[in-house]
Amino acid sequence: LALYFHIGEREEKCIIEDIPSDTLVIGNYKVQRWDIRKHDFLESAPGLGMFVTVTSPSGEVLMSKLYGPQGTFSFTSYLSGEHIICFQSNSTRFAVTAGSKLRIHLDIRVGEHFLDESTIQAKDTVNEVNVRLEHLIEQIHHVTKEQEYEREREEKFRKTSEETNSNILWWAIVQTLILISVGIWQIKSLRDFFISKKLV
Repeated sequence: LALYFHIGEREEKCIIEDIPSDTLVIGNYKVQRWDIRKHDFLESAPGLGMFVTVTSPSGEVLMSKLYGPQGTFSFTSYLSGEHIICFQSNSTRFAVTAGSKLRIHLDIRVGEHFLDESTIQAKDTVNEVNVRLEHLIEQIHHVTKEQEYEREREEKFRKTSEETNSNILWWAIVQTLILISVGIWQIKSLRDFFISKKLV
């Protein structure tokens, strides 16, 4: 997932990532500050840090840390589901004066270790092949885990659909019974009314 978004200097912005359990997540970000004179975002925002907070699907805070204007954060999920990743600058300016707009470039890798190319190049060919094979095996494990997670979600969705269909069917039966009961009651009431008025 690679994207960028804009936030106010004192604003908090969150994104939601659906992550399987026991999965490593690595995020890289860079902050740029809007320059009024140049009418453009400066290449970096020196002196400005970012609080990065990660919350699990159960509401537990997995990570909350202050980084610089650009940085790398990582965490491992222990529950599958929607994880909330929030960003907020450490600006201490008052809301009235903190009018700068920030652009955050964000790159999130789920279930993937970054290969250190310089380390690989420094080793011989056999070790390089070994490292790349390990990386491929790790990616295969991640894909397998993702597929299992998707199967779990699909099964959960199917059960919910079946329960909903069953409830709709029973509600339709109850409605039909109520309508028949009301119809019989109305016929009986009309019949009793006509008999009491000696119309039949």
